[in-house]
Amino acid sequence: MLLNTRDWLKAGALATIALIGGLALRTPKQGDAAESAPPPQSAIVDLSDAFASVAQHVKPAVVLVQSQRVERVNTQRGSIRLRLRVEQGSGFLASSDGYILTNNHVVAGTDWVTVSLYDKRQFTAQVVGTDPNTDVAVIKIEARNLPTVRFGNSDSTRVGEWALAIGNPLGEAFTFSVTAGIISAKGRVLAGLAQTPTAIQDFIQTDAATNPGNSGGPLVNTRGQVIGINSAIASGTGFYIGYGFAIPINLVRAVMEQLVQTGRVERAVVGLSVRDATEQDAGVVGLKQITGVVVNGYTSDDSPAKQAGIRPGDVIVSLGGEPVESTPQLQERVGFQKPGETVAVTLVRQGGEKKTVALRLARAPSDAGSGGGNASVKPNGDPPGNGAAPVGPGPIYDGGTLDPVIVEARRDPTPAKRDSASARLARRPGRI
Repeated sequence: MLLNTRDWLKAGALATIALIGGLALRTPKQGDAAESAPPPQSAIVDLSDAFASVAQHVKPAVVLVQSQRVERVNTQRGSIRLRLRVEQGSGFLASSDGYILTNNHVVAGTDWVTVSLYDKRQFTAQVVGTDPNTDVAVIKIEARNLPTVRFGNSDSTRVGEWALAIGNPLGEAFTFSVTAGIISAKGRVLAGLAQTPTAIQDFIQTDAATNPGNSGGPLVNTRGQVIGINSAIASGTGFYIGYGFAIPINLVRAVMEQLVQTGRVERAVVGLSVRDATEQDAGVVGLKQITGVVVNGYTSDDSPAKQAGIRPGDVIVSLGGEPVESTPQLQERVGFQKPGETVAVTLVRQGGEKKTVALRLARAPSDAGSGGGNASVKPNGDPPGNGAAPVGPGPIYDGGTLDPVIVEARRDPTPAKRDSASARLARRPGRI
């Protein structure tokens, strides 16, 4: 069997590791003679066993989600015909009585949802609730004693740790696939994702391969704990090129709790326009490190932050006793709060004055009578609609149709001009 270039590289790397390990274990004896000590169990074998164990325990809790809706299509003769559109994604069982976590974009606008389990049973699912601002959805099937996942702590996940992605990429031929990589970064904001204007973005980046159809599947650590929901990839082609993004499970769990209880998510706002602090901002207020978010202004005259005494130019460094290093982090900090709660906001002012103010959170305007809720921090200038803006390489949801070739029919993977959304991100403020 011929090996391709990648296989040769892998084989060479393993051989190099083995050679180095063998040399390290040699102990010199008489003259130049030396004998190798009995080698310990290979770390590579240990890691392989860990991956296999995680896959064995998590795969039974992963599901294939197929959403179907009827579309009205205009024909060339001017008549209208109905067409059934079927798309697929992934999900995973969060409770033994049938609650399933997946992405909002997997089930948004669907007429009915079908769920296939690892044991090949199929169920019609009910959409319990969706939250476009975090791209999280909860669906439910009527079954008992189902296998479930274990939740980890996404806040304690470290860059460089191993991670596995499990899901259903590229059609039914590749269901329940397992891929491995590392946590490449945390706190990513994807400017090209045209989510709701007030979307919360605090993505975990991974190089575990995900493709269209992986959306909604779990990102798992080597202890078999879910640390995120795979949601998007950065690609100019619509397929994996090395950059996948998952919603942190701590944020997901907060959203899920509200969706299960009420079918909707309430959002809180503090009424500020903010941006990440720069070196110049840190110098003005006397911060030794470049951290926090700068207050640009208020979003309304009755802004809770204005009433609390927060001023433009202040640098917010913590909320509720938790440090704030960036706008995405502040998004999530506020996103965990509820309207009406009072939180402590620590800020630093020009000249080095540091103070903590009590701020009573208000209800986001779109929450009144709305089923979807509103996010706590929003980037300005996001285009409307669902899917990806044409950035190159641009983030696109890794959901797709059942067509094994055209798997990104809903998305736009077209490369963009040099002044891409990613480049504009640094110049764009957000709101809380």
